[in-house]
Amino acid sequence: MPISPGTHVVYTVRSGDSLYTIANQLGTSVQALVQANSLYPPITEPDLIYPGQVIVARVPGMAQQSTVLYQVVSGDTLYRIGERFSAGVDLLAALSQLPDPNEIRVAQLLYIPAFVYEVEPGDSLYRLSRRFGVPLSAIIRANRNRPGLSPDLVYPGFRLIIPLPTSTNIAVFTPLPGTVVAPGVPLSGVARAFEANILYQIRDASGRTVTRERPITTSAGAPAYGEFNVPIVFDQAPMAVSGTLMVYTRSPKDGSIQDLVEIPVTF
Repeated sequence: MPISPGTHVVYTVRSGDSLYTIANQLGTSVQALVQANSLYPPITEPDLIYPGQVIVARVPGMAQQSTVLYQVVSGDTLYRIGERFSAGVDLLAALSQLPDPNEIRVAQLLYIPAFVYEVEPGDSLYRLSRRFGVPLSAIIRANRNRPGLSPDLVYPGFRLIIPLPTSTNIAVFTPLPGTVVAPGVPLSGVARAFEANILYQIRDASGRTVTRERPITTSAGAPAYGEFNVPIVFDQAPMAVSGTLMVYTRSPKDGSIQDLVEIPVTF
């Protein structure tokens, strides 16, 4: 599955921009921008962009994880950015280490809980929504104003922003939705939890408990977001080819599940 590794910037075209100036600014090439954003006929006029359009560019670096940065534009608020990328304000502020969520500046780069997927032949937004467990509306909203995107048709090579499944207090960075899990694969992310305690379990599509409920201790307790990174443990072999990884907390009052994040996985 072609999840695109490296750091990607979500850039909004400004007056006076050209693909050449954007490529120079972000350290990429015009051809890479054209391919990643499907800026060619019959989708768009050759290499033509307009102010307000949004393009995605991979920037130089050796990061293996697929990471997304959003460049702030005039009029943005953290609430509006969170609404676009299906993430809470507190989570966004924590990921970018913002001392004051009400103070962001134009051109600032903010970490977004998302990854980038490179479209393959035969893909559709509907199929990708099902595969990654992300609502179709959330994918379309995250890619709003991208000139090479149509809800009915995506071209091979187009780099699509996929929001990660999150809750108010939990974001899981690995494993990514739709990827293979096995014993020892890292389970990592951030969480804001009472006494720094969260839980996870894995069930396959037949309902079999592959991993019974197991505790994780994060690096910090609420009100801070703490990091976690543990190897996944299997208690039983899966009986199906797919399943769900669940990361959550339990209410100290009645033991009910809270802040549930569900990630579709394969075995």
